[in-house]
Amino acid sequence: MNEFPEQSSTRPPSDGKPSGDDPADVKPPVESSTDAEAADRDHAGKHSDDTPVEDKAGGEEPEKERFHRIRGWLSRFEPVGLVFGLFFYAFSMSPSLLPRQWNLQAVATGISVATGYGIGVLFVWIFRKCGLTREWSDTWKRIGWYLIALAALIVLPLFLFLGSWWQDITRELVGVEPGSNWDYLGVFVVGLVVFLLCLYLGRGLRALGHLLYKLISRFLPPPVSIGISALVVVVLLALTVDGLVTTGVAKVANGTAKVDDEGTAEGVVQPTETERSGSAASLESWDSLGREGRTFVDGGPRRQQIAEVTGKPAQEPIRVYAGRASVDDSGFEEGQATVDALAEGVVAELDRTGAFSRDYLAVVTTTGRGWVNQDVASSLEYLAGGNSAIAAMQYSFLPSPLAFIADRETPRLAGRALFEAVYKRWSSFPENDRPKLLVFGESLGSYGAQDAFSGAQDMIARTDGALFVGTPNFTEQWRQITDSRDPGSPEILPVIYDGENVRFASSPEDLTAEGLGEWEEPRIVYWQHPSDPIVWWSPDLLLHKPDWLDEPRGEDVDKGMTWIPFVTFWQVTLDQVFSTNVPNGHGHSYGPEAVYMWNQILDLNDQALSDRIYVALEEGGEG
Repeated sequence: MNEFPEQSSTRPPSDGKPSGDDPADVKPPVESSTDAEAADRDHAGKHSDDTPVEDKAGGEEPEKERFHRIRGWLSRFEPVGLVFGLFFYAFSMSPSLLPRQWNLQAVATGISVATGYGIGVLFVWIFRKCGLTREWSDTWKRIGWYLIALAALIVLPLFLFLGSWWQDITRELVGVEPGSNWDYLGVFVVGLVVFLLCLYLGRGLRALGHLLYKLISRFLPPPVSIGISALVVVVLLALTVDGLVTTGVAKVANGTAKVDDEGTAEGVVQPTETERSGSAASLESWDSLGREGRTFVDGGPRRQQIAEVTGKPAQEPIRVYAGRASVDDSGFEEGQATVDALAEGVVAELDRTGAFSRDYLAVVTTTGRGWVNQDVASSLEYLAGGNSAIAAMQYSFLPSPLAFIADRETPRLAGRALFEAVYKRWSSFPENDRPKLLVFGESLGSYGAQDAFSGAQDMIARTDGALFVGTPNFTEQWRQITDSRDPGSPEILPVIYDGENVRFASSPEDLTAEGLGEWEEPRIVYWQHPSDPIVWWSPDLLLHKPDWLDEPRGEDVDKGMTWIPFVTFWQVTLDQVFSTNVPNGHGHSYGPEAVYMWNQILDLNDQALSDRIYVALEEGGEG
């Protein structure tokens, strides 16, 4: 399909009288590529006296020739597509969940402009196929291009300014210092590069489709040939993305991450307490725990710290962990056998440390490379007076973003395997002689942990409480519970059966908000911030307006944020990149407020103790 209006290659004969409406006398500002090239050749090869043009400046291209080349290049763009692109450029500058650095804004803008341009081209193609277009005179074409240029001169700088202003408002809402507005000048340059890359990629795919059509149409009717060629291009693109971006990149990253996993974070040392995996008494060696595992078992408060904060005698908290390296490497595909073996190692460590005799036993599903939120774990240990055990394992070497792209199955297998293994051993003890069984996980860990259950009622039946933090939108159980919320309750804070067992909260106050019924045990909490893009990102944002953007916004979300097809999807996608680089209480940053969540889940009703623990966590007292 053509992306610019077709122009006649012949001109009407002139009557010798100059006329502004005569194409022979008035050259349009945009020519077809054929006309432009012919004009270039004519200008470059001949002068008024038919002698070759020589550059008197010593080799520099003449100004007129350069102008013709630029005009010829511009003629390859579809004007209607550029108009749509300008609209999408303006939309892309609108606020979203979190403040964006200028380079991320540039990527979002470039992709948005390319999307708008493609939509405009598609409309023109449909209209042409339906015979609804007309041939405009060169004068009207010139006027149209001048109007587009004038609109660009107004829209481009105006929305650069508005975009930087909106970003400052978003920064203020989440407690981030204002940035430099001059950085936004880079949005135009980088955004243009991204747009052109997307454009020429699209043209390349179109050329491939045309080539396939020519080959197939020799044997099949045109409608069938069009459908087959389009299908082949889509399948080839999908296979390329899957092979290069997901599997290929993930395999390379997995190798790199595996090497990084052998390192140890600064300040982390092997624990001496027998209650911790990796100690001299442990069945799991220190080296096998992995980088995040070593950080986890060395972290958290010790007995003395807990006693100092609570003012009561305390026990040494138990932390057990099994690292991915403790199981024979079976390749990139982790599989059920791997996670089962890891889960068995964790249960063996629980038995060794006497974890089933404690008051609380928490099963945590980690993120991709084995990370556990220290604030969430330490809060529980402080509140329990150290009379607790926390069990976790590493099921992958990949960081969560790559695990999300390349392998969503293993977190589910791991969450189910660990809980089932612990639950089986826990159930073997007399009912009055076993600890309260808790579950928690954050982000990809929350996604994996919930897969151990068939639904909310299963969680209520088999646990004594749960805390799911920053749950990804693609989590099936979270989605089912959210969609079944009581009528009138918003998507960002659903109410389920008047809050009888399951409650959602962006802050601790939401757990006891007015209008909720009596909170029965066990208590399950979904902790999620209105500005967390991990929670609200979904492919549905491309074409469907979500409820959370059709309802009053959260307190830390700009009220001016609105849903725009395609654009909002890319905005929220890029919001995820630095979603943890904001203060606690916003985005995907969940911190010491976890103590208030656990205080409610465990039904301790000790606000003063929670306040002291909160201060200790903020000051780094988790150890």
